[in-house]
Amino acid sequence: MFNKRQGKNKLEIVLIVFLIMGLLTACNGKPVEQKTEEQPEVYTSAVMAMGTVITQRVYGDKGQEAIDEASARIAELEDLLTFNEPEGDINKLNENAGKQKVELQPETLLLLEMAQKVSKLSGGAFDVTIGPVVKAWGIGTDNARIPSDQELQELLKLVNYKDLVLEGNTAYLNKEGQMVDLGGIAKGYAGDMARDIYKKYGIKSAFINLGGNVVTLGTKPDGSLWSVGVRDPRPTVEGEELIIGAITVADKAVVTAGDDQRYFEVGGVRYHHILDPHTGYPAQSDLMSVTLVMDSSLEADALDTAAFILGLEKGKAMLEEYGGVEAVFITRDKKVYITDGLKDSFVFNEDSGYVFVQN
Repeated sequence: MFNKRQGKNKLEIVLIVFLIMGLLTACNGKPVEQKTEEQPEVYTSAVMAMGTVITQRVYGDKGQEAIDEASARIAELEDLLTFNEPEGDINKLNENAGKQKVELQPETLLLLEMAQKVSKLSGGAFDVTIGPVVKAWGIGTDNARIPSDQELQELLKLVNYKDLVLEGNTAYLNKEGQMVDLGGIAKGYAGDMARDIYKKYGIKSAFINLGGNVVTLGTKPDGSLWSVGVRDPRPTVEGEELIIGAITVADKAVVTAGDDQRYFEVGGVRYHHILDPHTGYPAQSDLMSVTLVMDSSLEADALDTAAFILGLEKGKAMLEEYGGVEAVFITRDKKVYITDGLKDSFVFNEDSGYVFVQN
């Protein structure tokens, strides 16, 4: 769940694009670097939206126009897709659960269709109807708490992706009290949408980072690849940003799901925001994080949640079945695994304290 009213939420940046460290001030309509014969003008932006800090770096004469339009569209999507916005599509769908079909915008239907696809593929490890359980836990809000077993068992009766019926431009939830939560994939769609806007303005080099969902367009202006860092999910010092490795990419989305992004602790137990639809509790697989590299940020955003919940072996199998996915898995015993397609593009940090397991 994302909520634009929860500005005090702890912000966790899961992936760090090295080039933007220290360069995230808004450009106020002027390029932050002078154009040279070799490099086009560059524009940057950092704003709060979708419950996180969203940074953009766009190269080209129309970079500012591209950033402005992308930012405006992200704000519109936030209103449309969060279940806390009274006039939004998701709130409308949830309010009419068990009552009637509702007409939805094409963007909302696209995300719901993707959610249904991954839900089926993962055997329900990812389930877009997890909303009632998410709301009960309140993780990432000022009202985070541990629901009772009895409460969770009652709420789990409302969690079943098969109860979401999509027909044409309408959707329907079969049971009253059911709630769709698109917080797990909305940022992914926003990243893809921003990249499409950049292309519309003739931009050939850019990236956007939506609190850890990184989407790149082309290469860097000099033709070299973007370098995206994978964060240590268990830094020795709280709040410290340590990198266990880096992935070089072009025209790709790099998206992470991890138990270090939003959580609270009680009695030394970490209660994180990735909830298992089968138990109602934070997922307890053998993973601390999984990072996916794909063409589509939307697809990666749904698949990484499912892979995290399934764990290393079942997660790998699901991604292989889906196809077109490369991944970095970090296990609870501090081992790092990568898929074959990343052998030439992943650089492991030997000083990270983790063990890199060669296939």
